[in-house]
Amino acid sequence: MPVPPPAKNRKLLWIILGAVAAFLALVIVGVVVLVNVVGSATNRAQAVSDDFTRLIVNGQSSQAYDQYMNPVLTRTLTKDKFIAGIAGLGLDNTCRPHYDSVNVGSFNGNNTADVVGTLQCQGKTIDFRYNFEGNDLKMDAIRLQPQG
Repeated sequence: MPVPPPAKNRKLLWIILGAVAAFLALVIVGVVVLVNVVGSATNRAQAVSDDFTRLIVNGQSSQAYDQYMNPVLTRTLTKDKFIAGIAGLGLDNTCRPHYDSVNVGSFNGNNTADVVGTLQCQGKTIDFRYNFEGNDLKMDAIRLQPQG
């Protein structure tokens, strides 16, 4: 009677497959965490931008200045100039923000956000660009310019 061939030792194969599976699981978890962190930062930047825009559209420019301006920006842009500039745009309750891009980042622990879009108002469109920085996302640059 012939003797069956010895069973192949597949221990090494299972070790390699286990290592590959563990690596893939770590990659997937890393991607999910990264997407959640970036998505959360983007949502936060857009929420700050929405609140700032809501304040200036509703005529609360003084509160927007106090709440969102970085102290560095307040040295070059006084509250009176800011309020006069916003008033000169003639914003009203028909104005709605539309975002073209919201870019967020963190460099050496300092959060940054660059928000670009338009304010669509009845009869006019205003381009805006807000730059925020810091953990509390204070505005360090602003541009509001009517199209045309």
